[in-house]
Amino acid sequence: MNTRVLMSTSAALLGFSGLGATFLPQEILLYNDMKTVPTLTLFLQVYGALLLGFAMLNWTARGNLLGGIYSRPVTIGNFTHFVVGGLALTKEAVAHPIWMTGTLAVLYIVFAVSFAVVLFKHPAKVV
Repeated sequence: MNTRVLMSTSAALLGFSGLGATFLPQEILLYNDMKTVPTLTLFLQVYGALLLGFAMLNWTARGNLLGGIYSRPVTIGNFTHFVVGGLALTKEAVAHPIWMTGTLAVLYIVFAVSFAVVLFKHPAKVV
C-alpha cells in the first residue's frame, strides 16, 4: 500500500474538515438545523483545531515509512480516530439517513480499513 497517498488524502480530508469547523462553526450548526449556542460553537471550533492538528501530523509524516513498528504512534492514532469516528458516523447515518453523514461514514470506514492494513502489515520496500 502506498502510504504517502494514504497520509496525503487523510490530511486533506481532516484539514478541510478542520478548517470548516474552526472558521465556520455557526454556519455548520445552522446548516444542520442546530442552535448556535456559544458553548456548542466553541466545542466545534476546538474540534476543528483537533482535526487541523491531525491533518498537520499526517501531512508532515507522509514521507515516513509506516507499518509494522515504523511510525506506530502515528498509525495507531489515525487508526483509532477513523475506527471510532466511522462507528459513530455509521450509527448516526443508520438512525438519521442524511447524504452527508452517510458519505462521511463511508470515507471514515475506508480510511479505518486502510490504516488497519498499514498497522498490522509489515511495510514493503517501494522500488
